[in-house]
Amino acid sequence: MATTSHSSLIPSMHDILSASTSQRLKIHLSMVGPFFCAKAYLSDNSAVELGRAEGVIRPWIGGKVLHVDSMRMTRATVEMEKSIFGLGLFLGAVVIRHGFDEGCVRAELLAINDTPVYHNKLVRFYKRMGFRVVHEVDGSSMNDLAHMLVWGGRGTRMDADIEELLVKWSRKFKTIS
Repeated sequence: MATTSHSSLIPSMHDILSASTSQRLKIHLSMVGPFFCAKAYLSDNSAVELGRAEGVIRPWIGGKVLHVDSMRMTRATVEMEKSIFGLGLFLGAVVIRHGFDEGCVRAELLAINDTPVYHNKLVRFYKRMGFRVVHEVDGSSMNDLAHMLVWGGRGTRMDADIEELLVKWSRKFKTIS
């Protein structure tokens, strides 16, 4: 587990899963070696997957990195009364906490640029979550080629300090004692 100066503010995995249950969500995290997958379902219907987040934990200079390769919501979310961005917050919190538990210091992702409107929404969402823009991957340089090979497309590369993310969103997940 990563060391922290804010340990009393950081929600545990139990806190996050309890908060998701109170929103009628059930989130399951599975791991195979350094690879992880978090899947979300409605509490009362485990047959219909609502979304998933996948990635890998990898060693890097300065500490382990949580590489969030994808976060996708399914068509089943269209029928939900909740915002898919709310679901994204719970899925994201589970994988960020997993990274924290595995000793990661940083999370990285690519806000994919499939369409300009949706891309702008993704970037705003991740900025609200606590990520910062690192690089615009648009295919215009050799450096972009490496990003495109790793991430599988064009978009906005974003990073966040894992501990800062957990502290920022602690009120959403911590139980009041």
